Amino acid sequence: MGRSFANLHIKSKDLEKTVEVLREHAKVLGMSNNRAQEIKAVMYVSKSNENWISVLHDYFVWGTVKKIGKILSEHIEQPVMTAGYMNEEVFELSFFENGNIQAERIFCEQWTRDEYEQLQEECLNDDYLRKVWDIRNKDFEDLISLTSPEQAVNKLSELVKMSLWTDAEWIPYDETLRTQFRKYEF
Repeated sequence: MGRSFANLHIKSKDLEKTVEVLREHAKVLGMSNNRAQEIKAVMYVSKSNENWISVLHDYFVWGTVKKIGKILSEHIEQPVMTAGYMNEEVFELSFFENGNIQAERIFCEQWTRDEYEQLQEECLNDDYLRKVWDIRNKDFEDLISLTSPEQAVNKLSELVKMSLWTDAEWIPYDETLRTQFRKYEF
């Protein structure tokens, strides 16, 4: 088994408003333990750059992060991007607005698509991706031509000027992540 991560990013300049939305909707998002009200949902939030706010939670894994992104987009006015990286074989990006998927891109080798028979993009919309990432056409074409998940993560991180190599499970072991992300309990 290889390295895996899942995270969520909101295209927003307003950290305080984003944190308030997360606080208001933590239970709806499935990020709190309904059986034990005294246990709070713990999320890690960072203003990754002037355009993106990153959110980490231990509930985020490949598959669940996409569901949370869809629900969160119903409660926040900005685009929500979810990223799931599984066993160094698949890098999946999904974008939501108003509870609807706007675009999706899966980076993997053809043998991986063949092995995971239902591994297909739900909504291909390159114009949307180019716009939301705000990257030049040449850089965009270089990015979407990649089939290596690791190369795609590195290239996109470079283009949007934020690290996508983040996961809540890594925070106790990574000083840089502990410094970058602030812990919130909801």
